[in-house]
Amino acid sequence: MTTLIVADDHPLFRSALKDVIRQEEPDATLEEASDFGDLQSVITRIGEPSLVLLDLHMPGAHGFSALLFLTAHYPDIPVLMISANERDDIIRRAADHGAAGFISKSASMEAIGQAIRNVARGDFCFPDGVDLAVPGVSEEESGVADALSELTPQQFRVATMISQGLLNKQIAYELNVTEATVKAHVTEIFRKLGVHSRTQAALKLGQLDLADVSQEES
Repeated sequence: MTTLIVADDHPLFRSALKDVIRQEEPDATLEEASDFGDLQSVITRIGEPSLVLLDLHMPGAHGFSALLFLTAHYPDIPVLMISANERDDIIRRAADHGAAGFISKSASMEAIGQAIRNVARGDFCFPDGVDLAVPGVSEEESGVADALSELTPQQFRVATMISQGLLNKQIAYELNVTEATVKAHVTEIFRKLGVHSRTQAALKLGQLDLADVSQEES
């Protein structure tokens, strides 16, 4: 049974994508996620889906953090990025970080359907005219991505919240765990990232534009 997850924070766009998928895969099981936490919960509940359609920017994730989470922990899941940001450098970086495809939100439903078909059958699908041979990710950014790939799913959540400026007490409340548990996660995050403070961690995560890449998003 084909299972697809539509991960986007706009209900109307999620609904439109689900309509397209139903035309392409009438028997597919469709799941949806409105934020990064939802996406993690859905995958935990259903197991690995056949395909994830992932918005570049959702609440709880910044820039490429959700893509990096998927490629690190679920490398066999093909990810089709969907974004209003069509800059060539963003598309190249998505490819370098492991996306199987990239489609603009302004594309026709027919084009989006074709992209879903291509990625679902194991092909890559990126816009014509974008030279993917040009590196999109610097060595420094690649190193940060590699470090993030060593984080557990819960540590990934904590790291994302650190990048948002949340304190341990706030993170503990959001994750429904004790502050001691959060402190333990923060210690491990610092070790794996090679940093010694929250500011250094945020700066390192910023090398991936986790806080800035979404500024052109709508």
